[in-house]
Amino acid sequence: MHLGRSGPDFSGELNQHELFWRDHQPWLRECGYLVRARYSPDWKPSWEGTGKHFAWCEDGVLIHHPAILDATRLSDGKMVSLKKVVRSVHPYEADIAQFLSSKPLSRDARNHCVPIYEVLKVPSDNNTVILVMPFLRQFDDPEFQTVGEVVELCQQLFEGLRFMHENRVAHRDISTLNVMMDPAPMFPNLYHPIRTYMKRDFSGRVRFHYSRTERPTRYFYVDFGLSRRYGPDDNDPQELPILGGNKTVPEFQQEGYDMPSNPFCTDIYYLGDLIRDSFLKEYNGLEFMDALVSDMVQDDPRARPTMDVVVARFNAIRDSLSTWKLRSPLMKREHIFLVRIFISLRHICRTVSYIMKRLPPVASSSLTDINKSTGEAVSPKINEAVAPADEVVH
Repeated sequence: MHLGRSGPDFSGELNQHELFWRDHQPWLRECGYLVRARYSPDWKPSWEGTGKHFAWCEDGVLIHHPAILDATRLSDGKMVSLKKVVRSVHPYEADIAQFLSSKPLSRDARNHCVPIYEVLKVPSDNNTVILVMPFLRQFDDPEFQTVGEVVELCQQLFEGLRFMHENRVAHRDISTLNVMMDPAPMFPNLYHPIRTYMKRDFSGRVRFHYSRTERPTRYFYVDFGLSRRYGPDDNDPQELPILGGNKTVPEFQQEGYDMPSNPFCTDIYYLGDLIRDSFLKEYNGLEFMDALVSDMVQDDPRARPTMDVVVARFNAIRDSLSTWKLRSPLMKREHIFLVRIFISLRHICRTVSYIMKRLPPVASSSLTDINKSTGEAVSPKINEAVAPADEVVH
């Protein structure tokens, strides 16, 4: 942070993207959602006249993404996320997100698509809606501690993508940015939505959280801005390449950039590459996933296994792992010997406590856990001015 520079990004003033949220704060409150004090129309910076720097004040924190803002739901005090969707830019996002949150899909335990609680139509702008979603956190923060915790993540992501494909939805932008987790089980006292190491009121640092083994959580696919939904008879859809967060897709390279391909095959590459980059390249002890992931990221998209095959192979792998293997610690490949000794000793103490508490090595989180943590049913409530679309892409 360059404390000496001037301008809205360095003075603590609202930037251009934040003006939308300030201008719509009264309307959002009428809808039942309270945004942070920074976005009140009558906001006065708390640091003025105090000598404090804006960076150390709660209302001096800028948003990370111009289209996403945290809010408090007034009906129960729960934190939620608000996402602004411009239909002319992402014409299918709201409709696909609503479809995946609709009944009976919302009741399927394999559904790991972010729930949509409500869709709000922005006043005087037929082109923009606000999606109300759970408050989520980056999926790998804090770091995973055991092999079993990684296995549970893979189980949820595999079954979640299989669920999407069964319902003829291709995500088309699976990356580390678009996989998130429900933080409520692990963080009983939630943190500031932007400065996640601080308490919500900036009164101090957040110094405690449970592990994934102690308090299992659910993982979710988010951001359907590039997603497409297909008809039940469209078994081999073809789409021109579109670049999301992952730019390494083999079929999108060189002359493939102008050639259509099956987005379901590309999804499988995306997920395999996420697991490869986030875990197999980073940690020892996960070699049992090598063959499956290698098949998922093959250069030839037609040679990649379908998600039905991926799930079946993964289930066989999971069933073959011993309890002690699942309880074993994750060791980064870069760790030196002394660091490995320290991690091992700490892991032994932690594992003994898990065993005494009868905690399983792979702790699953059921569909009802997210409902309890957010206090809201998964099925979406649609603002009466916005009707869900039944259109599919042909």
